Amino acid sequence: MYRKNKVVERCPKAHFGSSNTHRFLETDQLQTMYQSMEERVENVVKSGSISHDYITKEEESEALSRWTEGFLPQNHPPVVQVLLENGKDKDVSGHGVPNLVYVSREKSRDSPHHYKAGALDALLRVSATMTNAPLILTLDSDMYSKDPQTPLRALCYLLDPSMDPKLGYIQFPQIFHGINKNDNYGGEMRHIFQALLPGMDGLAGPMFIGTGCFFQRKVFYGFPSETPEMYQNRQVSHSIKSREVLAMAHHVAGCKYENQTKWGKKIGFRYGTLVEDLYTSCLLQSEGWKSVYCNPKRPAFLGNSPINLHDFLNQAMRWSVGLLEVALSKYSPITYGVRYISLLSGLCFAHLTFWAIWAIPITIYAFLPQLALLNSTSIFPETSNPWFWVYVALFLGAYGQECLEYILSGGSIQKWWNYQRAWMMRGISGFTFGLVEFLLKSVGISSYGFNVTSKVVEEEQSKRYQQGIFEFGVASPIFLPITTAAIINLVAFLSYIAQAWKQRSIEDVFIQMLLAGFGVVNCWPVYEGMVLRTDEGKMPTKITFISIILAWVLYLVSSFAL
Repeated sequence: MYRKNKVVERCPKAHFGSSNTHRFLETDQLQTMYQSMEERVENVVKSGSISHDYITKEEESEALSRWTEGFLPQNHPPVVQVLLENGKDKDVSGHGVPNLVYVSREKSRDSPHHYKAGALDALLRVSATMTNAPLILTLDSDMYSKDPQTPLRALCYLLDPSMDPKLGYIQFPQIFHGINKNDNYGGEMRHIFQALLPGMDGLAGPMFIGTGCFFQRKVFYGFPSETPEMYQNRQVSHSIKSREVLAMAHHVAGCKYENQTKWGKKIGFRYGTLVEDLYTSCLLQSEGWKSVYCNPKRPAFLGNSPINLHDFLNQAMRWSVGLLEVALSKYSPITYGVRYISLLSGLCFAHLTFWAIWAIPITIYAFLPQLALLNSTSIFPETSNPWFWVYVALFLGAYGQECLEYILSGGSIQKWWNYQRAWMMRGISGFTFGLVEFLLKSVGISSYGFNVTSKVVEEEQSKRYQQGIFEFGVASPIFLPITTAAIINLVAFLSYIAQAWKQRSIEDVFIQMLLAGFGVVNCWPVYEGMVLRTDEGKMPTKITFISIILAWVLYLVSSFAL
């Protein structure tokens, strides 16, 4: 019906939620069907069980019957169930539908499951046994198609005889819906999607960013110069519901299947890191594959971005651990990538993999000048010293360049300001925790698990976000570096404002005062959350109290050291 009525916004929730919904004869019927389905799903989530009234097909009953009370998220057999089969099943208007297959790979506490990379490899193998289609689209579960012409755009590259035969994948930008007017947490990530990836497109091509990417299946099975059989045991001549195909699909979805094979090492998505997307694309380009960045005016896909600070910082911490795993591995972009891709491409990958190292300079600038200021110690040149202007020029030059790039990419001044503040929060908290976690993991003290960023949005939280209010709410230690820095910057700045009022010369500590003042302005949402707000999204009192103690301890330590 969407195709018949030329509806472009085909995600039901987005289509019916739009103020510009295109109405047609079946609109009310479809909306009723969708709302009914939505209610059933919500009822199942609340009750924790599926009513027999909700099961309308034998295939659905068969799939669900395999999930017994003994099944656990980390311990269950594989389940592969065909829900719709192309060429046999029809939609309500009598048209054919694409294959729809439910896949749940086997999990066992005795076998590593390799997080998202392991899930993608299981899907690679299952799809190979069923159709062995030459193209694969990877898409996160929270994303939906914004443009039905997107597959045709990808095919234009792949079928163009003038394109490099080594073209392995087409990457679309990750664009988010629901981000508020001023983008509190810098969720648009314009520096990645509007600067870095287009730049890499002029080299060997952009990296894979985990979603919105069309792959040629053959890239996962060897070098471009090789012509390996994509899957020796595929059964494309049988119905996907046949006993032989389903038996093979269950076999390759088993957790023991990969033992003593090259899966995760030389075949499929690569294991060994939480950022399988960057790691896999770096190795694919090292093998000789190329990629293309396709950024049409109409977004190809839309997804969700964190709308609270806790999820935002935890996401940064998870990325930091994974990126450092790649940066310091055998296949580090700074060594392996530079040699086997190119110098510039290798440096582009390395620029991201060493992100967490920014925690060191950001943390130093967040605390050291301010603590020195509280102890009346000068660590920068005086205003009369010519070197003073070097510091000023570097600060203004770096921020000016970043602001200009942000505006040229379509952003606003306010969004840029929020982005740079979010970057510093990420550096002092998410990157710092990620760096520490990686170091502990490296010596065998800690083992970081894969925590999916929450996509559940509470109504009140969503309202505060749309109003541009920062969301804290959780008594998490990940807030402590931010709140402690906010307190120290505020005390240092006010103390020297008071001294300047008393006619004391501040020429020798002027840069430190500027840094403290800059920190205070950036920390205004934190002060609001700590003192001025009473809603559920405020900073928990426990975190504020601990931060005051930590700030006092840091001051005492600095008074002996400086």
